Amino acid sequence: MKTFFREFLITTILAVVIFLLLQASFQTFVIYMSSMEPNFQEGQRLVVNKAVYILGDPQRGDVVIFDAPGNRTGDYIKRAIALPGDTVEVKEGTVYINGSKADEPYIKDSPSYTLESQKIPANMYFVLGDNRNNSDDSHNGWLVPRQNIIGKAWLSIWPVDEWGVVSAYSLP
Repeated sequence: MKTFFREFLITTILAVVIFLLLQASFQTFVIYMSSMEPNFQEGQRLVVNKAVYILGDPQRGDVVIFDAPGNRTGDYIKRAIALPGDTVEVKEGTVYINGSKADEPYIKDSPSYTLESQKIPANMYFVLGDNRNNSDDSHNGWLVPRQNIIGKAWLSIWPVDEWGVVSAYSLP
């Protein structure tokens, strides 16, 4: 009987540790806006990998989930376009990163706005929605502090027909 209780206690402790590790590493996210169309739809559910940015930083093209900066509320989903130290500008419907034209096959429509060239400060990220003309994002004058980034969109889990790994795109 003593052996049974010891094994039960060990199994329970292991289950709690595994549960806590999973909670610290992954979370689910529900999309509430249309700013990432056509790639992500309102109501779609994603699994967010929070552990990936413990060992490294977001890269250009990553779809990131973050705490909304400034006076905005909730979590946002956008694509990291420019990293700390990069220069970004938008002109004639095209995004330029460090002077190179960004190839962006994932966007809904080309941006109908212009953005003067700006250098991204340390520990800040320039993010844009894939639905460029209908997205509250960095083209509106705000950046995302590194500490606000929760994780990287990893898996689409709902609806079933959208199930799969989130596509990765690398930018110049």
